[in-house]
Amino acid sequence: MRTAHRTCPICDAVCGLRLTLDDAGRVTSVKGDPDDPFSKGFVCPKGASLGHIDEDPDRLRAPMVREGDDWREVTWEEAFRAVHEGLNGVIDAHGRDALAVYFGNPTFHTMAGFMYRMPLTQSLGTRNVFSASTIDQIPKQVAGGLMYGDAMAIAVPDLDRTDHLLVIGANPAVSNGSLCAAPDFPGRLKALRARGGKLVVVDPRRTRTAAMADEHVFVRPGTDAFLLMGIVHTLLAEDLTSLDRVGVEVGGLDELRRLADDFTPETVSRVCGVPAEQITRMARELAAAPSAAVYSRIGTCTAEFGTVTQWLVDVVNTLTGNLDRPGGVMFTRTAALEFFRTGQPYSGGNWRSRARGVPEAMGELPVATLADEIETPGEGQVRALITIAGNPVLSAPNGPRLDRAFADLDFMVCVDPYLNETTRHANVILPPPRMLQMPHYDFLLLTVTVRNYTRFSPPILPLEPGQLSEAEILAKLTLIAAGQGADADPAGLDEMIVGQILGGAVQAPGSPFEGRDPAELRAGLTGDSGPELMLDAILQLGPYGLSLAKLRENPHGLDLGPLQPRLAELVCTPSGRVELAPEPLFPEVERLRGRLAAAPPEMVLIGRRQLRSNNSWLHNVGTLVGGSNRCTLHVHPSDAARLGLAGEALVRSAAGELTVPVETTESIMPGVVSLPHGWGHAGSSLRVAAEHAGVNANALTDETVIDPLSGNAVFNGVPVTVAPVVQGTQAAQDSGGDACSGGSGTRAAGPVTVTLTTRGA
Repeated sequence: MRTAHRTCPICDAVCGLRLTLDDAGRVTSVKGDPDDPFSKGFVCPKGASLGHIDEDPDRLRAPMVREGDDWREVTWEEAFRAVHEGLNGVIDAHGRDALAVYFGNPTFHTMAGFMYRMPLTQSLGTRNVFSASTIDQIPKQVAGGLMYGDAMAIAVPDLDRTDHLLVIGANPAVSNGSLCAAPDFPGRLKALRARGGKLVVVDPRRTRTAAMADEHVFVRPGTDAFLLMGIVHTLLAEDLTSLDRVGVEVGGLDELRRLADDFTPETVSRVCGVPAEQITRMARELAAAPSAAVYSRIGTCTAEFGTVTQWLVDVVNTLTGNLDRPGGVMFTRTAALEFFRTGQPYSGGNWRSRARGVPEAMGELPVATLADEIETPGEGQVRALITIAGNPVLSAPNGPRLDRAFADLDFMVCVDPYLNETTRHANVILPPPRMLQMPHYDFLLLTVTVRNYTRFSPPILPLEPGQLSEAEILAKLTLIAAGQGADADPAGLDEMIVGQILGGAVQAPGSPFEGRDPAELRAGLTGDSGPELMLDAILQLGPYGLSLAKLRENPHGLDLGPLQPRLAELVCTPSGRVELAPEPLFPEVERLRGRLAAAPPEMVLIGRRQLRSNNSWLHNVGTLVGGSNRCTLHVHPSDAARLGLAGEALVRSAAGELTVPVETTESIMPGVVSLPHGWGHAGSSLRVAAEHAGVNANALTDETVIDPLSGNAVFNGVPVTVAPVVQGTQAAQDSGGDACSGGSGTRAAGPVTVTLTTRGA
């Protein structure tokens, strides 16, 4: 037996783990690392199952090439030759505008996925760049870009010092935090209350987080922007602002007053369902608290007014004097050089998609329009696709449409460990190594920790003979895309990237490397791979003067202290101020104002976080499925009785329909139903997942409805009708009615009707 330590790579909490392995390299136990100064021994069920996930027998071990409907294992040389021929065939016939790339959520959890993303994108030479960002967090980043000028300036609640925490549309007791890395989030919430603080949760469901709160407030899905506007109105009308506590100049207060003028608590109450007196009290309590923080996440990002909502979250934090202040919301200072901060003001909408004309945000287009780009003929039609660690057939809106569109591509290559709902369409699958065979450093997650912290995890297990690292796979893809051929040496790309980092550093005023010899600096770097060399360089360039060697000497991680004010160094708006009323948001506020008199849909659909699930890729682990981790439709008992629901229900939207088992619960507010995300594995080659298939909730989400400023998909507040299944689906269809009655912003009838029936899931 031997013991090894590493950071958990599954979710956003960056927990330290202690693993025990036998002589054959099999994991016999996974526990929390008690010596990690940040997570202090905490581990969730997903982290505890890391060994089972890593040793999944259905993981691909060798490259795969598809010939018709059959797959065969090939050598890496043959696989990369196939990639070279496939990509270049499309480029020669249609040009580089016919290429597209999609980066999935796990790319944010691996060193190679982060470090090679930009080189690969640049080498492809296409604007057809898509990622999980536009089905997740990008409204938060666009709002930050408009307010602070820096779309990477994400304020996190100073969780361990705040006196009052308002959580809107987030369930961190289950998710472990998102855009807010905080190991043992439930324990930190208990500590908040134990020290006399107050926790308020706003959510259409009584989640695990809401059950811990001093106060739970039901709100109609998709209306959080109205609630926050009512709070802003109250803060301004009652002169409850404390802008003098914000350490930088704040602009746009008069414009903000004008924008919020019509959104009185009484007016917004009719839309969001929260009593006016409660909205007023929430505003007063936030203003009166010694320190307070508003935290909002996926439930509000994946809504029609996602960017407006994220803007208003930080507006409330600013007005109450809690921006960049201990106990309020603050900005993490990372150990590594933050080379992604350009110092240039954020600019969105620099180009638009070919088919639908939707604007880019942060250099990428909404994945909600990927099917349009594949299906729409003409110059620039997407004919080849690269996916990196993503399963958009299950995770993107109207996944069934994407499923059909992928089948029509001329060429598709996927970097993925599984043959799943998306990769089954690939011509070539390039599987990365197991998690324990890869080094780990959270480049992005360490930018949103609630305490300054860093940790590096070397590989626990070696690569097998002939196996390629994830870095080598992505570097080879990058070189092939750049026209260097299938035989190009990945080490050459690594040296080029390291050289660019060092070359820029020696010329940057105030850099620790200013004026030094790049060759001398390169000779002083350590690391067993390209990403490790890159990490060593940016650690040495970082604010703490660390190095990869120093992190190796501290395998449990380093505590770098509590968050400190740093907003002044981040703000890069054209005015140099924090902008309370960015002009690009004005049309969206007007659109919001136009909804004040609109009747809400009779029934809407929302998603659901599950403690032992993570998107679409943890359903093949026997220890994690079953129990509460099932694909069921949560319905309030009063709605079930009113609609005559028992057993199964037919849920219909503008995009499609599903038959799904019903689970009644008083934890969800009437008029709302909930489906978990990431299921739909019927017919999968993944054996455990196929036995617990569930249904794809994104057969119901409409890809034509997006948050206009960010392009984010709308998964919450989807208008639906729900009917009982009586003697098959036709009887339910006959009584289903129009899914869009009372709705807004969706097409009257979807072009696709998909019925997926799951019994006993």
